[in-house]
Amino acid sequence: MTTLQQAIEQAKAAGHKAFIPYIMAGDGGLETIKPTILKLQQLKVTAIEVGIPFTDPVADGPTIERAGERALAAGVTLRSVLQTLASFRDEITVPLVVMTYFNPVLAYGLKPFAQACVAGGVKGLIVPDVPLEESELLREALNPYGIDVVQLVSLTSPPERIARIAAASQGFVYAVTVNGITGARSRFANNLEQHFASLNQASPIPVLAGFGISTPEQVKKMGALGDGVIVGSAIVTALHEGDLATVEALVAASKGMLEKSAL
Repeated sequence: MTTLQQAIEQAKAAGHKAFIPYIMAGDGGLETIKPTILKLQQLKVTAIEVGIPFTDPVADGPTIERAGERALAAGVTLRSVLQTLASFRDEITVPLVVMTYFNPVLAYGLKPFAQACVAGGVKGLIVPDVPLEESELLREALNPYGIDVVQLVSLTSPPERIARIAAASQGFVYAVTVNGITGARSRFANNLEQHFASLNQASPIPVLAGFGISTPEQVKKMGALGDGVIVGSAIVTALHEGDLATVEALVAASKGMLEKSAL
């Protein structure tokens, strides 16, 4: 069992659903990365998804796109983020999952990138523009360093493809809950329960829901479908506005869900 999967299983053993907040690294400057990560791990999140700003973020909605633009304007790069993480590695106790697009990784070089991830405490990688068919090159480069490659599965994936993605994914399966880009949603598809039932049956590792989850109520509803949730835009907005209360409420919504569902 990998470090990332173990963290999710530990949350389950404690009676919680996994909660992974997404942050845009360097939104507000590189100096914001350390206090943000330390505060989130103080709130006992399961892991932290560290987004890398990119000029063409095809999977991201307006909120995360604007955060990325602010980080890029501050001169933030993949290399500088990993160097910053390494500078306080001894203080990081929660698994970090880097979310980036493939071009920055390719420019960095797969082996140097993997080594920099290790130095920064990174335990997982999400690359939304690398399809399943091309993902083996990432696993070959990163697995020897103990880094999981997390695969995304969409609502439109047929059963055969779901099974292939679930078999290839590591750490957890990232189940996209909307057809489209990231961003807060007030409504979700009607077939989510059936979709997650198929995913849970097909996957030998935890299944987490992501995209569009932005309220404590949605954290509870979506968390109940699988093993936990990833929350992005709502966290990014709250951090940008200095609204820690919203962050705390979102994290708290994932706590004690297993005990409540058993009553």
